[in-house]
Amino acid sequence: MRLEEQPLDIGYASEKVMLKAPDGTSQSVGGQDGKTHLIVTVPFIDDNCIAELQAIGKALPKADDVTASLIVAATSHEDPKVEGFRFLLDSDEEFADWYGVRLSGEPLDGELTKALFIISKDGALYYDEFAKNLHDPFNAETAVRKVYAAQECYTGKGCH
Repeated sequence: MRLEEQPLDIGYASEKVMLKAPDGTSQSVGGQDGKTHLIVTVPFIDDNCIAELQAIGKALPKADDVTASLIVAATSHEDPKVEGFRFLLDSDEEFADWYGVRLSGEPLDGELTKALFIISKDGALYYDEFAKNLHDPFNAETAVRKVYAAQECYTGKGCH
């Protein structure tokens, strides 16, 4: 397996994309909207993935300007209902295209790779992490620390 596209680079402007919630409503992630976004993509959801997301979710700041989203490619995935995370479907493949996370090749062709993105309030990609092995956990401590740092780095007054 391999990634179909080159992933978005750190420092580049993120693209606001529309995704589907399980109830069919459209919700956006990314772009410059004054919020810090933690975005996790996975090709499958198992007990280890759920435990990992729960640990990250508990450590995130509880603020209106921080969002956490779990994004999957297909409707075959069920919402694991992890507190603090929105569950979203990339049904139009817009997220996979803009962020370069679609897997190509069997056995997970068309699924999204295991990746974590942090987008700062100014809409720039602040941090990313791609699992070399799809079963390896994210570095949760670093990810949460980067969310807090992304919260502080943007002053809303131009260059920092």
